[in-house]
Amino acid sequence: MQRQVTLPNGEIIPALGQGTWHMGEHAAEHAAEVTALQGGLDQGLTLIDTAEMYGDGGAERVVGEAMVGRRDEVFLVSKVFPHNASRGGVSKACERSLKRLGTDRIDLYLLHWRGGASLAEAVAGFLDLQAAGKIRHWGVSNLDAADLRDLEDAPGGGNVATNQLLYNLAERGIEWDIQPWLRQRGIPVMAYCPMGQGMLPSDERLRRFAERHGISPAQAGLAWLLDQGDVIAIPKTRTPERVTENRAALEITLTGEQRAELDRLFPPPDGPGPLAIV
Repeated sequence: MQRQVTLPNGEIIPALGQGTWHMGEHAAEHAAEVTALQGGLDQGLTLIDTAEMYGDGGAERVVGEAMVGRRDEVFLVSKVFPHNASRGGVSKACERSLKRLGTDRIDLYLLHWRGGASLAEAVAGFLDLQAAGKIRHWGVSNLDAADLRDLEDAPGGGNVATNQLLYNLAERGIEWDIQPWLRQRGIPVMAYCPMGQGMLPSDERLRRFAERHGISPAQAGLAWLLDQGDVIAIPKTRTPERVTENRAALEITLTGEQRAELDRLFPPPDGPGPLAIV
């Protein structure tokens, strides 16, 4: 079973994908990284997220190799640096990413963070790429509530497909203002670091919860995200066994009592705070 999330334009995409942050950094790990992504594809994890920043383009090369002969199976996500996000710079950066990825299109292209980028310029660049058939959708990453309001005011800015954010059981700050804003507009969250950079599965609270309910800590954390229905999770692993473990989270539906227990263990925010970013 693959759970799905609906984009604002009505397209349905997988709710559980594969991340690639820190891939493409070491040649000795290249083959294992390609194998892990291919194993995920074999198990139906067909959304892959990457970025020009990851491994200075190395992660995109890993993804490109993993997709050889299988490009049409993949919903491909990549991201552009804010310093490349002028109208013309977006197009040039995308061309470089397409070359590394070995494809003629990116399904979802994101502004990696706001930085000093002009949102109007970035959106104009994305619209140019859409018109040229180089990207299918565009979105943003690491934008807080104020940034999103600015984006909405930019020409064409209301057509954003997602906001990729740090979001997991131990980091729920977006639930105060960002996630409600997005939900009002039918825009899903894409949750990066859903395992808290590997720290969450070793959290004693989650370990005990998972043991009581006969699942692994990683599966519990992913199931909590996937049960929301409008969250896309992109865990990263180089280990085939972990890919299989992550995939099994799709078969888990938490009960109301289990969700309430997790809320007690990992409370939601009780007020506004700065956007967490890693």
